[in-house]
Amino acid sequence: MEKLLIARFITAMEVTWFSPIVVVPKKNGKLRICVNLRILNATMKKDPYPLPFTEEVLDMVDGHEVYSFLDRFFDYH
Repeated sequence: MEKLLIARFITAMEVTWFSPIVVVPKKNGKLRICVNLRILNATMKKDPYPLPFTEEVLDMVDGHEVYSFLDRFFDYH
């Protein structure tokens, strides 16, 4: 960490939220990094329009010759 800070590859900063990181040894001797994102998820705004499940979208378009979509926010189709 100190070498990365000295090389300015990473920087230290103060944040109001954090995600605890835990390094856990695996059975094969390698290390596993676990990140607890519950605190971060609690601070995020909820999306009023969540993405639909892929299976549901595929079921809706199944059997049609053409499938198209419009995105009025970005004026893209």
